[in-house]
Amino acid sequence: MQKQSLSDRRRGGFLTDPKVVPYVFVAPFVIYFLVVYLYPTIATILMSFQRIEGPTSVEWIGLKNYERLFSRNYIQALETTARYAFWDVVVLTSVPLLVAVILHSKFVKFASFFKSLFFIPALTSIIVAGIVFRLAFGTLPTAPVNRLVQMFGKEPRDWLMYADTGNMVLIILTLWRWMGVNIIYYLSGIQAIPTDLYEAAEIDGAGAVSKFFHVTLPGIKPVLIYVITITVLGGFAMFTESVALWQQNNPGGVGRTIVGYMYLMGFYKNNMGLASAVGLTLLVLVLGVNLIQLILMGFFKKEA
Repeated sequence: MQKQSLSDRRRGGFLTDPKVVPYVFVAPFVIYFLVVYLYPTIATILMSFQRIEGPTSVEWIGLKNYERLFSRNYIQALETTARYAFWDVVVLTSVPLLVAVILHSKFVKFASFFKSLFFIPALTSIIVAGIVFRLAFGTLPTAPVNRLVQMFGKEPRDWLMYADTGNMVLIILTLWRWMGVNIIYYLSGIQAIPTDLYEAAEIDGAGAVSKFFHVTLPGIKPVLIYVITITVLGGFAMFTESVALWQQNNPGGVGRTIVGYMYLMGFYKNNMGLASAVGLTLLVLVLGVNLIQLILMGFFKKEA
């Protein structure tokens, strides 16, 4: 027995036990999940029922933080986020899909070059991109975009000072940055479709449009569901792009999203309880929207 225990120690002992090894490999993920996800979630739920004015000033106030959510600033941030998320999903799912289909066609030369070209913005600093876009859509008549619209006989505008044009600039920035990533996702799905299906469709007399709707779209449905899901999440969680465009100069809260409002309440207004309530409502909203989207796309239907 003693010799056996010594040999076990040399081989690793307890950690090499077949019954223990699986738990050793799973332990890093479990620890990471508990520390990074579960504990903050539970703490956020508790903080949403508290008034926190400092490390030692904590008071239970029940549902008062949730009652304060129905303020004008919160409603405005919610409307801005919903509007942005809607157009984000529309643009970031349709435009990259169209470009991916074109790049996959045999008529496009140097497709690899264009794939890299579209993907480069995803590697660019969002702060740098925000500065460039802020200068391009500047308020001065000499700003590049204002110069362009004046060439077509239009008046220069303060693009970032109004909700409609500000949201448009935000969508353009997001499309520029993330379109290449979605193109890669779509191309991976399109390339996995058997060529026999396209050949059979051509034999049946199907044109390019018919092949797209009857072969390509059904073939990339899992990828499409994934892209829409992460786009919805990204739309409602958008914060960095808004800060990069407006920074602290956000007139009337034009570009302030739910996450931006939560950041404002938590770190500028020093109201972590209200910020926690905002975060939880955002979590419920995103889960609800994604669940509806997955149901409509037939994600939970069992294939026959």
